[in-house]
Amino acid sequence: MSGVESTALNLTIILLAVSVVVGVIALIARGGQTDAKGHQRSVNPTIDAGSIVLMALAFIALTISVIVRWMVAGHGPFSNMYEFAVGFAWGVMLIGLIFQWKYKASFLKVISMIIAIALLLFAASQPSRVVPLVPALQQSYLLTAHVAAAIIAYGTFTSGFAAALLYLIQNKKHYSWMPKAEQLDDMSYRAVLVGFPFLTLLIILGALWANIAWGRYWGWDPKETASLVTWLFYIAYMHSRLMRGWKGSRAAILLIIGFAAVLFTFFGNFIFSGLHAYG
Repeated sequence: MSGVESTALNLTIILLAVSVVVGVIALIARGGQTDAKGHQRSVNPTIDAGSIVLMALAFIALTISVIVRWMVAGHGPFSNMYEFAVGFAWGVMLIGLIFQWKYKASFLKVISMIIAIALLLFAASQPSRVVPLVPALQQSYLLTAHVAAAIIAYGTFTSGFAAALLYLIQNKKHYSWMPKAEQLDDMSYRAVLVGFPFLTLLIILGALWANIAWGRYWGWDPKETASLVTWLFYIAYMHSRLMRGWKGSRAAILLIIGFAAVLFTFFGNFIFSGLHAYG
């Protein structure tokens, strides 16, 4: 890991941690106020804005870290778990900022930042030395698109998970300082609407890569199978929502299970061997 990359990564973690603290302070200061659309209204907008600015600065710092890594390594962030985890965190932060801009849901933003910090701390614990790509990873452009689809899918599913988790809490407790349950339900659904096509693209691009690298489109490799199971969980959610009219708690539980499948797929390299064992 280069000095600039390491500095940018450490700065990202620090900025995110401070942003979480400031964000929690802003939530405490809300005093249970919401606007006509159910968006949380801050008693002191400056505190809330400070948290958002810190998160944006952290996102810029992490983007610099990713770019420097890309330039030094000569390929996208897909060769090992360190790079995957940093990319995952980048996606979580990007979608978190977009959801904050669209929904003004600061509580959701705080959860997204905590997950991003956990991913970056995990990344920091992994070997980060730049090594030559194994032959299976030398389809650089295809693999970059494959991982980019994963980053967007996983980032949106993280926001969907956070909204679903908050829905289960809000639907039972009815906290005045949290978004309305109906809004959280809608946010989780919209996250899946964005993430599911990218998850589908992830699997298609992975199959194309597998045919080039190993001479077959599908081989029931453990990570391939885990990705398919994750896809089936989310298609079950879409079917239940659109065809069966499932909303609320049942839909939220499905999303939480789906996100658990995402994490299982991501960390599956530590559980199973296989053709993806290098990443």
